[in-house]
Amino acid sequence: MTAFTHALPRKPVRRAAAVGLVAAGALFLSACGGDGDDMSGMEHGSGDSSTSASAAAEAGSTGFNDADVAFAQMMIPHHQQALAMARLADGRASDAEVKEIAAKIEKAQDPEIRTMQGWLKSWNRPTAAAGAMPGMDHGSGDGMMSDGDMEHLKGMKGAEFDKMFADMMIEHHEGAITMAEGERKNGEYAGAVKMAGAIVEGQSAEVKQLQSILDRL
Repeated sequence: MTAFTHALPRKPVRRAAAVGLVAAGALFLSACGGDGDDMSGMEHGSGDSSTSASAAAEAGSTGFNDADVAFAQMMIPHHQQALAMARLADGRASDAEVKEIAAKIEKAQDPEIRTMQGWLKSWNRPTAAAGAMPGMDHGSGDGMMSDGDMEHLKGMKGAEFDKMFADMMIEHHEGAITMAEGERKNGEYAGAVKMAGAIVEGQSAEVKQLQSILDRL
């Protein structure tokens, strides 16, 4: 999305590409086998303040696979960009619902980042794969925004910001949903599979809300 305008129809997210992203990322990783235990308290949007240390302690004795590692490594920067977008709403957004969703994103995704970092630490894996992950770039179907898109959003204010934020966040959420669906299908570690399910549920609801915002603005 190099030249963004909310007046143009939003391009559909290429879900197949993002599913391939999860599989491709897994090829770069090695994993341990075993049975996964469930992770209690992981509810998207709950504001759970689990630290990396506690997540590491819980994940250390349970089984995980390549899909779990790839999911965490790719969802961390994805969440970080969502947080950056949400924080731009402060002082720029004028719509009450946009402000509400931005606050919900911050509350849910910041603790999830720390939890995933804890898993990777316990698995002796880096928080990001070495080099550029295949497909983790704007236009691949993962929902990531380009630097130009982020700068454009930063320059918006009022109703223009609200519309651009809603449109961008729909695409961003749809990319996260696709990655999370891949983890639900292929993951082994119960905590990661559970978080993926919460992401699918929570962000699907937010996509519907964001679309309703666009429809009325």
